[in-house]
Amino acid sequence: MVDITNLSLVELKELERRIPKEIRRREVDERVKVRRELEALAQARGFSLNDVVAEARVTGRGGKRGVVSVKYRHPQQADLAWSGRGRKPRWVEAWLVNGGSLTQLAV
Repeated sequence: MVDITNLSLVELKELERRIPKEIRRREVDERVKVRRELEALAQARGFSLNDVVAEARVTGRGGKRGVVSVKYRHPQQADLAWSGRGRKPRWVEAWLVNGGSLTQLAV
């Protein structure tokens, strides 16, 4: 670790100005290094890094999800459907407020 206690105010301010630039430069260098390591690992397993990343985007967490089947449908309006995931649609809320149950909407 560098001892900065003996630096003058001018030297400290110069250091403060240079540090963010050096941090950005090193972050770029580290990303390049990590990318090369990942490319080598993927190649050693018979893949390209682009193949691995593309696959992760499709099947990994937070990636695209498949279509979820409908679990609930309005009895009079078949175009109103809900998978049961996420926030309840307004039509489901209205159904429940008017005394209906989710069981009555189950497909």
